[in-house]
Amino acid sequence: MKSNFIIIAFFVGGIVAGRLQAAPVGLDLGALSLYALCALIFFVGFSIGNDTAILARLRSLSPGLALLPLMSVLGTMAGSLTTALMLGNYSPTEWLAVGSGMGYYSLSSVIITESKGPLLGAIALLSNIVREMITLLGAPLLARLFGTLAPIAAGGATAMDTTLPIISRTCGPHYVPVSIYCGMATDFSVPFLVTFFCSWQ
Repeated sequence: MKSNFIIIAFFVGGIVAGRLQAAPVGLDLGALSLYALCALIFFVGFSIGNDTAILARLRSLSPGLALLPLMSVLGTMAGSLTTALMLGNYSPTEWLAVGSGMGYYSLSSVIITESKGPLLGAIALLSNIVREMITLLGAPLLARLFGTLAPIAAGGATAMDTTLPIISRTCGPHYVPVSIYCGMATDFSVPFLVTFFCSWQ
């Protein structure tokens, strides 16, 4: 929870700095965002490669659970299209790009900002933060209403890191490998899906 407030504080700080035009003259914010994005992708890959036990945990999964990330993505896409129909101020593909962040706000919001502008990027950031907070705060209710896999699917990319502790407490420790697998798979899908939907006009 503390990390969410830190992220929101930085976001608000960026808005204030932008309004005050506090960036140094000549600073290429687009290039800076790209460097930050590359660093984020590197550290995600590093954390996966550095976990020597991860393959053993993944081998223990039931084959039927292999479809969970796909169901999480499809459910998110359905929600994004519903949002497009209800709000309509952006195109369906732009709402699909926002939804494709799958909770990975630091990556998806940068890509969307670069491609579609800062307003949609801010919507993507807040949407993904809210998704994470819903999982953190609502995991017990989600599990009670929709079953033990619901908090994992709701967590999306965060199911492998920030929401993993609450998923473990709510669903049981034996669901930790499932959560890590689902988080990794959806995490990996984010740059491809977001870039794909952003490329549509």
